[in-house]
Amino acid sequence: MRVNLITLGVADVAAATAFYERLGWRKSSASNADVTFFHSSGSVLGLYGRAALAEDAHVPDSEPGFSGVALARNFPSEAEVDAAFAHAVQCGATPVKSPQKVFWGGYSGYIADPDGHLWEYAHNPLMPLDDQGRMTLPE
Repeated sequence: MRVNLITLGVADVAAATAFYERLGWRKSSASNADVTFFHSSGSVLGLYGRAALAEDAHVPDSEPGFSGVALARNFPSEAEVDAAFAHAVQCGATPVKSPQKVFWGGYSGYIADPDGHLWEYAHNPLMPLDDQGRMTLPE
């Protein structure tokens, strides 16, 4: 099973697109003024207007805030977590929790993008990355 597309509802598609481009995400030519698609290893990250996304799903457009969801980027080392976290903050992310050793044996921190979507930046020695940067899960 694979997740093909993750769509984030954003207040301003152009501003959110600029933020993710500063982070280093590569925009697809399939993007337009209403939606941006970014290449990701094996999946796609989409940015779409928050109100339009709620309308499409037939749900009310609630206030931004903690939704019980965090996206994650995993890195091969703690030093790479620190560097990526610092870069994200320089690009306009809000630091939520500085990278630190965590109870499950890894190292992680959290940032929020300009729309408040949480991203965990982590190193997990229990689930190393393969040569393509994909997490490997124990059987």
